[in-house]
Amino acid sequence: MSATFDKKLHWYKDAIIYELHLKAFYDSNGDGIGDLKGLMLKLDYLRDLGVTAIWLLPFYPSPLRDDGYDISDYYSFNPAYGDIELFREFMQEAHKRNLKVITELVINHTSDQHPWFQRARQAPKGSWERDFYVWSD
Repeated sequence: MSATFDKKLHWYKDAIIYELHLKAFYDSNGDGIGDLKGLMLKLDYLRDLGVTAIWLLPFYPSPLRDDGYDISDYYSFNPAYGDIELFREFMQEAHKRNLKVITELVINHTSDQHPWFQRARQAPKGSWERDFYVWSD
C-alpha cells in the first residue's frame, strides 16, 4: 500500500473535526434557526480555523422530542435547515475547500412518527414488525 493511499484511507487519524448542530450554528435568514446557507457562509471561517472535517448532527425531519435524534423520515431533510438540493450544494462547497463531511445517522431507534414505528404499533403482538421495537406494555 502506498503512503499516499494510506494517508487518504486514514484521513480521520489526523483530522480536526468540528461537530455542529445546524440549528445552533449560524442563521442566514433571521428566523432564529441555524441552517445550511448559514453553514455555507462560514465554510471559509471553519477552514481558516484549521478544521479538516465537519461532523453534522442529525438534520432529518423529526418531531424534535429528542433534539433531532428521533428521526421520522430518513429520506428527507428538515425544511427548517434547508433541502436536499442545498445539501448537495453545501457538499460541493465543503469539498472545494478540502473539508470532509461526516453525518450522524441514527439507526438504533426512530421517532414514534416514523412509518416503521406506526406499522409496528398497529401490528399484533409477536409479529415480525412489532419485534422491530421493544415495548413496555
